[in-house]
Amino acid sequence: MNLYWESFKTFFKIGMFTLGGGYAMIPLIEEEVVNRHQWVKKEEMLDLIAIAQSCPGVFAINISIFIGYKLNKVRGAITTALGTALPSFLIILIIAMFFHQFEDNRVIAAMFRGIRPAVVALIAVPTFNLAKQAKLNQYTVWIPVVSALLIWALGVSPIWIIIFAGLGGYLWGKVKR
Repeated sequence: MNLYWESFKTFFKIGMFTLGGGYAMIPLIEEEVVNRHQWVKKEEMLDLIAIAQSCPGVFAINISIFIGYKLNKVRGAITTALGTALPSFLIILIIAMFFHQFEDNRVIAAMFRGIRPAVVALIAVPTFNLAKQAKLNQYTVWIPVVSALLIWALGVSPIWIIIFAGLGGYLWGKVKR
């Protein structure tokens, strides 16, 4: 089958399940891209996730662009980005057209309250998987914990955390050599 069409279909399917944002999509992306189609190796996936997180923009679009580019350069990146963004665009368009009809509906409000815990789980699972793949241990587990606390409790901008983590990693690499 045509790789453009196959990659578009794959990322369209992934884009259909964006509840919870890009991080909730990580298990779906990994299953499709690494396990099913084998477009990317498992080790590469961790690097792509790290790069997609550190780039400005929407995580899901960033990672789809990187994978699409790996498959078919610029055309592949455009194909996978459209595949990822189109479902959300269509869903938001439909909701916007009919929102006024059900904005006060108790059933709809209850459905969204029910979805919230599932979204938390969808974000938690890839977080723990990434921690395993990043080989966190008793000496390095403090880094994400302190980073999360600085952001949550003290209101430190995540941008500063990324800059200092990158600088720290660079310096650690220099010292370790």
